[in-house]
Amino acid sequence: MATMAASNVRDVGPKDVQACNNTSTRIDLANIADVPYYVEKRYVRAVDNGEEFQYEEVPIEEFYDDDKEDTLDALIRNVKDQQRESQVITTSTSATVPRGTLTTQPEAVDDFVRNFLVRMGMKKTMQQFQIEWHNLSSSGRIKTNECGYLPDVVKHNEELSEKMKLLESEVDRYRKSAEKAREEFVKMKKERDYHRQHHNRIAQEKNNLVTFVKRLKFHLSTFEPQLDELKSKYDGAVREKMVYKLEKEKLQNELNALKLGTSTTLQNSTEGELGPTQTKLRELRHKEEKKKIAITTEQQRLTGSTESTNETNPRDSEFPIDTGNNPYLNRFAEDAFHRSTLTLAKEIEAHEGPISCAAIHPRKHVAVTVSDDRSWKMWAIPEGDMIMKGEGHSDWISGVDFHPSGNKMATCSGDTSIKIWDFSQKKCIHTFTNHLLPVWSVHFHSCGDFIASASQDKTVRLWDLNSLRCRTVMRGHQDSVHSAELLMFSNIILSSSVDKTLMLWDARTGLAEHTFVGHVNPCNQATFNLRGDTIASCDSKGIVKLWDVRTIKSMVTLDLGPYSANSVSFHPAGQLLTAASSDRTIKLYNIASEQLIPLSSHHDEVQYVKFDLKGQYMVSTGRDRTLRVWS
Repeated sequence: MATMAASNVRDVGPKDVQACNNTSTRIDLANIADVPYYVEKRYVRAVDNGEEFQYEEVPIEEFYDDDKEDTLDALIRNVKDQQRESQVITTSTSATVPRGTLTTQPEAVDDFVRNFLVRMGMKKTMQQFQIEWHNLSSSGRIKTNECGYLPDVVKHNEELSEKMKLLESEVDRYRKSAEKAREEFVKMKKERDYHRQHHNRIAQEKNNLVTFVKRLKFHLSTFEPQLDELKSKYDGAVREKMVYKLEKEKLQNELNALKLGTSTTLQNSTEGELGPTQTKLRELRHKEEKKKIAITTEQQRLTGSTESTNETNPRDSEFPIDTGNNPYLNRFAEDAFHRSTLTLAKEIEAHEGPISCAAIHPRKHVAVTVSDDRSWKMWAIPEGDMIMKGEGHSDWISGVDFHPSGNKMATCSGDTSIKIWDFSQKKCIHTFTNHLLPVWSVHFHSCGDFIASASQDKTVRLWDLNSLRCRTVMRGHQDSVHSAELLMFSNIILSSSVDKTLMLWDARTGLAEHTFVGHVNPCNQATFNLRGDTIASCDSKGIVKLWDVRTIKSMVTLDLGPYSANSVSFHPAGQLLTAASSDRTIKLYNIASEQLIPLSSHHDEVQYVKFDLKGQYMVSTGRDRTLRVWS
């Protein structure tokens, strides 16, 4: 701004005043303060054209030397130029030229005052300041070089402002870094707490496992003497068996020899007299019979198969002869072979508690349901009208089955009893109470004189309805038996157990004929198809297996899990298999096409499914307290 003032405003002194007045008056420097002093603004007028000036042309050759003229001055000048260039090159190679520095000089005090007065428009004050400053400078009372300089506060403030902004940005950056570090610290602290808690949990689990392993080792150590004892008993039994076998063969040989040697004597002896040979023979026969009884008893003890009562009852029923003929194979409905799926036909609110089982009348469209409410009810199918109701058990009812004639019914319960109901008398006519634990299943023989039951006491029992007693106790399962079913028009019993096995029993002898091994979970039920050549079984993890009775091998394995498969039933025609699942659905499996169709209708676990003998419809029950009819 001081430069702009100097270019536009010219200081006018006494000399200028004298020139302007065109006078020859001499101005006394001592009294210069009395001389008028003012600032005059003048403008320089630009020259429009160059007519006021005269130009002459200068030849270019005058500025150059003629190359052909080799004068002494030119030679000396050239030598000096070469020396100067060599010195410059030497200096540049030997030492580097220091870089220049730029120094900013602050504004002078008087310039600051002038600029301030001009900027504020204080012309009179400016005039007085100029006069007084000029007088003092002229008299030597003010030395310009000693006045000093005024620091540039604005520039200093700008520098400070820039530094402050830089510092603020640094502070913000540090603040963000601190926040990020704090977040990382909190995160690491949480992770530390989590890992510490996880470590503590793992340590507790480890301690629990160590304690459990110690207990298990101690528990196993208590079984070692028992195992040794059982092993010694087994070895002794095998040795006794071999001894009995040898004695049997020896006695058989002696008996044959005696028969051949005494045939003539026996013919000549009288009827009332016994010779020594005949007496010896009779003794040997009695001895052989005793040996046979001992061998049979020992075999039953080793297999643990049966516990038959030695008592006889004149009212005991005779087992029917196996004819191998099933008349129900020819009583299918016309559309039984063409059925591929089922639809819901009727839903009946049957009980106040979960329905565990149902049975279908062999001749009429009637079904009976049993429930945890300790009652059974009879229903007309498919109308859904209740025909009859019965109560008598002191605990939940788990199984039910119709007599082949349809005029009687059997139920089993958690009170360990089996009750026989007569519809004509409308009451319970007998109660079997030999089981020690809850009974899970009952099933009638096709002749109607026997009932097979399965219980939690690990036994299958055969009951005689004529003599009203237990005919046979079949022991072979190692855990609770969930189902027992008699093959129609046969004397074969099929049982399933929590020990993951199925067993085929001969009802006449009470001996186990075959054992089916293949399930890895507790079995819930097993059933025959109508032909009797295939068995279906289900377990607690939803695995359903189809078994060939002749080869005793698994043919098909279906994984319907992870929920439990509670019941299975064959369609009479044999082409469909249904399974009741705990996932609220019924699985319909086509054996020929291997197609699986889920049927959804129940609102809770499905407990039981069953086809009627003609293949016209199916009933299902569940924990939702309903009986549903499918056709």
